[in-house]
Amino acid sequence: MENRGGNNKRSGSRPTGSRPSSNKPKPAMPKRAQGPKKAKPNTKVPDTATNKVEKKPNQAPKRAKEKDEIRLNKYIANSGICSRRDADIYIQSGNVKVNGIPVIEMGYLVKPSDVVNFDGTVITPEKKVYILLNKPKNFTTALDEGQEYRNVLELVKGSTTSKIAPIGRMDKNTTGLLVFTNDTDMIRKFSLPNQKSPKIYQVSLDKNLKFEDLEKIGKGLMLEGHRVHVEEVSYIEGESKNEIGIKIKSSNIKVVRSIFENFNYNVLRVDRVAFAGLTKKNLPRGNWRVLTDQEIINLKNA
Repeated sequence: MENRGGNNKRSGSRPTGSRPSSNKPKPAMPKRAQGPKKAKPNTKVPDTATNKVEKKPNQAPKRAKEKDEIRLNKYIANSGICSRRDADIYIQSGNVKVNGIPVIEMGYLVKPSDVVNFDGTVITPEKKVYILLNKPKNFTTALDEGQEYRNVLELVKGSTTSKIAPIGRMDKNTTGLLVFTNDTDMIRKFSLPNQKSPKIYQVSLDKNLKFEDLEKIGKGLMLEGHRVHVEEVSYIEGESKNEIGIKIKSSNIKVVRSIFENFNYNVLRVDRVAFAGLTKKNLPRGNWRVLTDQEIINLKNA
């Protein structure tokens, strides 16, 4: 008879509702992701938010430069007494006092209200002044050429109340551009032999310049044991061949004359038509004008 109770098991059959048994170990469950550890009490946390830097011992804080403060050597140079380099020497030697106290510190900052005593004299800085003159004949930069020749300072009288001086020298027969200033660093810069800024001169000779001599001058020449480099030399277009344009870096007018005299030419006239980028445009002979801010920048970088 058929057994309806379902208690009889078939060979190889699984019991209803049973799962297979296994002796293999179950795989470990992954650990739950952990957040940042909380700082324990009394644990110091670096203060990165405020970017505080721990001061080293025996390190004095550096004073920030305030408005209108300038270095002491510049203050002295601005007064027109000497250059910054020379001022450093005076400072180191103890000859400069600020508010009655000797200062030998390089880079010391001076306030406008400070009283600066330089070698026994109270000094005040002056604003830098730059005047351009188109010099006429019969005026000289020298102070010892007699009463028959007037000084160039007469031509710029009234241009400023500051004590100014010409950059370089000009004799009575030389005409053209001449710069005046109370900037001693500028005067010193253009008095150095290794000049970098070009000057252009128009030279009038007693006779026509031979082409072969023109070529020789263009290659440079030796004068009194020194090599003279000529940037450019040429005949002036529309003029006779005794009118020559020459471009050199030296600001010494005597060099210009010596170049042509070396080839047996007499120099009748020398006119400086360009100086370190400055020209005679809109500046009649005998007149002067104040340099623009951009011209001053160009002059300092020349």
